[in-house]
Amino acid sequence: MNLDFEKMGGLIPAVVQDADTGQVLMLGYVDEEAVRQTEQTGRVTFFSRSKNRLWTKGETSGHFLTLVSLHPDCDQDALLIRARPDGPTCHRGTTSCFEQAAQTALPTAPVSFLAELERLVQRRQQRPEEEPNSYTAKLFQRGLPKIAQKVGEEAVETVIDAVAGNTEGLKGEAADLLYHLLVLLAASGLRLDDVVQVLRQRHTTIAAGERRDS
Repeated sequence: MNLDFEKMGGLIPAVVQDADTGQVLMLGYVDEEAVRQTEQTGRVTFFSRSKNRLWTKGETSGHFLTLVSLHPDCDQDALLIRARPDGPTCHRGTTSCFEQAAQTALPTAPVSFLAELERLVQRRQQRPEEEPNSYTAKLFQRGLPKIAQKVGEEAVETVIDAVAGNTEGLKGEAADLLYHLLVLLAASGLRLDDVVQVLRQRHTTIAAGERRDS
């Protein structure tokens, strides 16, 4: 990257976006060293104007931002940082620094909620001691065969309601199927993004074929 730090006196604004949900988490400022340290450590680091030093998000709270990618804007004087948060980003305990009471009541994109749910499932898998009595933690304890069995059961029930025209039942069974599929993916060492990549690749291949046919 060839970022233009001189335009704003050595600092440029950096917007942090949740790499999974797309939610904007916070705005900070970075200098060249902050960008370099972010790339080297994999943890998002800013230049604190109040402390007049480099500051790694989470160095006090433990709620780090794990780097996924960096994207400069078209003028090279602003930066988009895609990251995965470990806990709330805002010091007030909210997911985002832009999260207000009025905003939390607004519906989020379906894919955004699926990403949040997947993150919770992974947390139950990695830290079962936090909620040992949760249904998800118990599923992981039972092992992959039991989880796979549940996916099969929910798939059958989903099909039954669809064929019967029971739309209300179909919504509930489809929700159960999606949830158990997320658990199965986590138990198999996969993420929802791995599945989306396959879909994206297939879509690109099909679209290219359609263009050739036309």
